[in-house]
Amino acid sequence: MFMTEMPSNISEAEQRFQWIYQTLRSRIILLDYQPGTRLSEEQLADEFKVSRTPIRRVLNRLEVEGLLEIRHGAGNFVTELSMPELLEVFELRMELVRLIDVLAPRAASANLIQRLQNLQMACLSITKHPKPKRRFAEVNVEVFLSFMDLVGNQPLRAVQEQLFYRTARMWPYLLDEKNVGYEAELLHAEISEALRLLANNDYPSFGHLYRCHLAMACQRLATMQTTGV
Repeated sequence: MFMTEMPSNISEAEQRFQWIYQTLRSRIILLDYQPGTRLSEEQLADEFKVSRTPIRRVLNRLEVEGLLEIRHGAGNFVTELSMPELLEVFELRMELVRLIDVLAPRAASANLIQRLQNLQMACLSITKHPKPKRRFAEVNVEVFLSFMDLVGNQPLRAVQEQLFYRTARMWPYLLDEKNVGYEAELLHAEISEALRLLANNDYPSFGHLYRCHLAMACQRLATMQTTGV
């Protein structure tokens, strides 16, 4: 599960809400909940041992973010993957990347560099994992979250994260097992180049690199969807 760091001063109820929200979001983007899956408020309330009120809040937020569809009288359903819509989201993400080095950019900390190095090593073992597609999706999310540590403007980061999670499940959904190794190699190369640029504090070039990788990833995903590869 991918947990965004929470402020220490928020209430226990808000922490519980965030935990449930991030848990369900992770299940959706890793396809534990397949597109079209119906989510029961009652069952989720029982699982998380809360009333239906916070569950309803979580589901409403997931609907706003495009991951859930609430059909009155029918239930709550994980949204289907619409390729044309998600490609538009990719295009918007590419434009927002231009702002990384403009709006309060953060210097790469030693901790961030270490995380990226660890993720670089993780790319090398993805194909050996019992569920390589899922593992690739997990590493891909962790790389994104690491890159977001460079974004000092919190509204920009929030928008970037929301758009990313709308597109993240395209990888486990479209990626074929035989192509996981190739995508893992590309992700490894992307991290390597990012580390080189960050070591030189070259943030404009990092933003350009990230935008190029998004564009190429978008093209590959579109090809996978068209050819069924």
